[in-house]
Amino acid sequence: MADKEDPKNGKMGKGKSKVVCGYPLSIFFIVVNEFCERFSYYGMRAVLVLYFKYFLRWDDDLATSIYHTFVALCYLTPILGAIVADSWLGKFKTIIYLSIVYAVGQVAMAVSAIHDITDSDRDGTPDSMTFHIVLSMVGLFLIALGTGGIKPCVAAFGGDQFGEHQDRQRRTFFSVFYLCINGGSLLSTIITPVLRAQECGIYSKQKCYSLAFGVPAALMVVALVVFIIGSGMYYKAEPQGNIMLDVCKCIGFAIKNRYRHRSKQYPKRQHWMDWAEEKYDKLLIAQIKMVLKVLFLYIPLPMFWTLFDQKGSRWTLQATTMDGNFGALVIQPDQMQTVNPILILTLVPIMDSLIYPLIKKCGLNFTPLKRMTVGMLLAAIAFVCAALVQIQIDKTLPTFPSTSQSQLKLLNMGSNSVTVKLPGNDALILPAAQASNDYYMFQAGQIDISFGNPEMTKPVTLGSGQRQTLLIPSTLSDELQMTNDLTSKPQEGNNAIRFVNGMKTAVNVSTAAADFGLIEPFYYSNYSQIKNGKATFTLRSGSQSCEYSTNFGFGSSYTFFIHSTLVFGSNCQDSVTAVEDIKPNSVHMALQIPQYFFITAGEVMFSVTGLEFSYSQAPSNMKAVLQAGWLFTVAIGNFIVLIVAELAKIPKQWAEYVLFASLLVAVCVIFSIMAYFYTYIDPTEIEAQFKKKINEDDEDDKSKPGKAEVEMVKRDSIKCHDEYDKATQTKM
Repeated sequence: MADKEDPKNGKMGKGKSKVVCGYPLSIFFIVVNEFCERFSYYGMRAVLVLYFKYFLRWDDDLATSIYHTFVALCYLTPILGAIVADSWLGKFKTIIYLSIVYAVGQVAMAVSAIHDITDSDRDGTPDSMTFHIVLSMVGLFLIALGTGGIKPCVAAFGGDQFGEHQDRQRRTFFSVFYLCINGGSLLSTIITPVLRAQECGIYSKQKCYSLAFGVPAALMVVALVVFIIGSGMYYKAEPQGNIMLDVCKCIGFAIKNRYRHRSKQYPKRQHWMDWAEEKYDKLLIAQIKMVLKVLFLYIPLPMFWTLFDQKGSRWTLQATTMDGNFGALVIQPDQMQTVNPILILTLVPIMDSLIYPLIKKCGLNFTPLKRMTVGMLLAAIAFVCAALVQIQIDKTLPTFPSTSQSQLKLLNMGSNSVTVKLPGNDALILPAAQASNDYYMFQAGQIDISFGNPEMTKPVTLGSGQRQTLLIPSTLSDELQMTNDLTSKPQEGNNAIRFVNGMKTAVNVSTAAADFGLIEPFYYSNYSQIKNGKATFTLRSGSQSCEYSTNFGFGSSYTFFIHSTLVFGSNCQDSVTAVEDIKPNSVHMALQIPQYFFITAGEVMFSVTGLEFSYSQAPSNMKAVLQAGWLFTVAIGNFIVLIVAELAKIPKQWAEYVLFASLLVAVCVIFSIMAYFYTYIDPTEIEAQFKKKINEDDEDDKSKPGKAEVEMVKRDSIKCHDEYDKATQTKM
């Protein structure tokens, strides 16, 4: 196949690509590159907020803030990438260099998640968290620079591979390209949470965030290698200058010129951009007016993205407090994000082939701006659904003590029932080997507790903001034992388990997931984290042993009391009492599906329609400018989340969801008013009118030799404003 010629400068392209079924073979490498890159990005992003919370030990607000800062940077850097590609390096070199930066960032993230690097005491917790935080922040910055920088280049570079006679193939390429984006997103959000849920480590086993980041890093390296392999086949257009810089310079000159001539002695102009006519072509100015008209409509749009991108932060954290058991399938909290790409692939064709045509047949004028308005309302409804789900979750959460309070539970370790009197409460009869049903709330400090008959009173000190269990011995005169219980739900939906030994001999307790060690008589073990599902514990004392089995849900805490009357054998189910300290998550993750449905339906109506609208209203040479403006609204939306998360400090999560929904509804009203007064234009027709006028002026120049000099005088004189023919003027 002959080398392609660059239509802009007449130079021959360097690449040679075979044609297979009418398509350049080079696009195969571009499509594979995009699939691997999107897998890498969305896979890393799917587990990112959980990495912040459970590995770096940040609270929900800080984890949410850093997550949205990263997403915002990913949508700011495309502007930089477009300028570098168009003005300096060209698309090919920009993709290569920034992909290397991208891959280095992904590797840094994977290394930052290896807890063994700084775990010198081998307890499973990094000793120097600063190392992990700094390395992960450097990695995220490099990833944001890489993924954002190549974002505006890859699709356009793929489009460059087609000749003018391959319009149909080019359209098919963009469809496949979009499919690869969603396919990579879907697979990665299914696979990386599974990898995260595995346990790995050299000295101690912990959640495998290093593997969850390592696989996306490997995919990014594959993406880079595949793209480089196809290097000899690509058509590589030389950089031709960046239209965004030209637009900025023209706008800057118009503002400066208007400011210089703000006196009333200078005549007003119909549009403030007309002050650039002394230096810039009227066609360029008219094109900028079209762009500014659309960018003005973009002002309210960031609020949509403020809500939309929280599905990867707040909604994922919400899922950690829910039950992910779907019968044969157990869903990880971060896997719920897969509902979004699945619904996108389903709803886009349904909207295009069924919903929109049906609305049109009903005689309704469902314009693009009306679709975007409805999309914003659907996103607000999604957050109302999220608030309702959160209210249900809050009902199931235990009440933990404040800093001035303390909670106390009682556990009778004896073989006979005992009567207990607590201050301010009725006498309680505790059966043998049983615990009180719930915790009793007291002010922190010392209280007196009475036992038995005849009554015996002993002082007990309650810690501030603590939950404690009082272990009542079989002989009441013996020393009382107090345990420190959990004051928060176990992390990542795990179950916190401990054993209390009521026997006179030491007992060793172990299971496949944890070893509780040797528990001394009338003492208790530390908590261990157990996954959901069935667990079998082996109890040993000397050469004797027996097994105790039970099923766990998500996010519970149990104290298992070993009876003093335990007789070892094959089974000891009846000799162990399960005391439920924190109830398991009872609100099912399926309740999140409605909010995902509404947010995805809103995305399809808002995002897809918005891109289509922007493209149709943009001049032919300024599509990239509006694309940059569109991505900028996404970045601003993520910054708004930071402001609310860090400054608002709303104590109830459901109230924060309602706040976001209310803000979006208010913005939606403003946007609908702006849309009502918007006049749709045909940029091609306007450009044709200006080009026709330029041609007519050229003809006049040939017949009137002195006109060029007159025109120069007019441009140099700021007092004389050249008003072009009103018959061809379109309202901007």
